[in-house]
Amino acid sequence: MKNNKNKLPAGQLQELLKILEARFEKNMHRHKDLEWAKVQSRICGMETNAGKIWSLNAMEETGGEPDVIGYDKKTGEYIFCDCSAESPKGRRSICYDHEALEKRKEHKPADSAVNMAADMGIELLTEEQYQELQQLGNFDAKTSSWLKTPADVRKLGGAICADFRYGRVFIGHNGAESYYAARGFRGSLRV
Repeated sequence: MKNNKNKLPAGQLQELLKILEARFEKNMHRHKDLEWAKVQSRICGMETNAGKIWSLNAMEETGGEPDVIGYDKKTGEYIFCDCSAESPKGRRSICYDHEALEKRKEHKPADSAVNMAADMGIELLTEEQYQELQQLGNFDAKTSSWLKTPADVRKLGGAICADFRYGRVFIGHNGAESYYAARGFRGSLRV
């Protein structure tokens, strides 16, 4: 997934659209007052920005189950977010960023959340975005997700993560170089 400028073949785009439409229709509580026809029109009208279509597909392929969670009236963009019940399977067992990956001397993970998000062309969720996502359902009841970490926290060697336990959202922290089989990251993409 290193090159997010790739263009999906037409058949693969049609398959992605079917998946996204079925998820959209099944989860109308995430996007009240939005219509799939307009979302699809926006996606299909993006031939000049095939990278975003490729990014949506990368979100799907790594287990993120992207769905529309908002609409920006100023820009006309639809906001997609990973809505899988747990942190996406294809993005777990990773540390926070490249610096943390380089600091590990033994048992290095395969990648980092920041690197993977950049490769996929998506943004890690902020703490605020994660809290907003949790208003649409209960996510990460068995896993946790790295969140975009403020520079002052990262400068001290830490990174923030979040999960949903005991009926509430917990924002926590770890050393940025740590990684766990049950921790990945969630991303968002404006289309």
